[in-house]
Amino acid sequence: MKFFVAVLLALAAPAAAFMPASAGRMATALSSKYEDQVWDINAKKDIYNSWDPTQPRSQDNFNPFEKDDTGNNCDTNGYFPGETKYKDPMRPDTSYAIMQAEQAIYAEIAAAPPKPGQPGPGNYQGFNKM
Repeated sequence: MKFFVAVLLALAAPAAAFMPASAGRMATALSSKYEDQVWDINAKKDIYNSWDPTQPRSQDNFNPFEKDDTGNNCDTNGYFPGETKYKDPMRPDTSYAIMQAEQAIYAEIAAAPPKPGQPGPGNYQGFNKM
């Protein structure tokens, strides 16, 4: 019986080499300051206010209110669904009242003059090689 248990343990040990090291996501140097945080209107406004359209697009330099050709919003790193680095963001709680308040903020942003160097709507080109 002891021999049988020893053989089973010896056979099971190498299987651990094929198991994932951890279920967590490793942070990389190429991640937004809002990675793994709630992607709410305040986070989007922060990214938008620091966005410089004259600089190359990066994880913290993009227009978070921009939509791709199919109308999708980007994640916390500026990637859209279908792009290889897209990660579904943590979304905030919502209600009709919250949505109405956000609509007022969206209207203010849409009414504001574009930033110097800002491309017009629908000009999303994706990330250049980073």
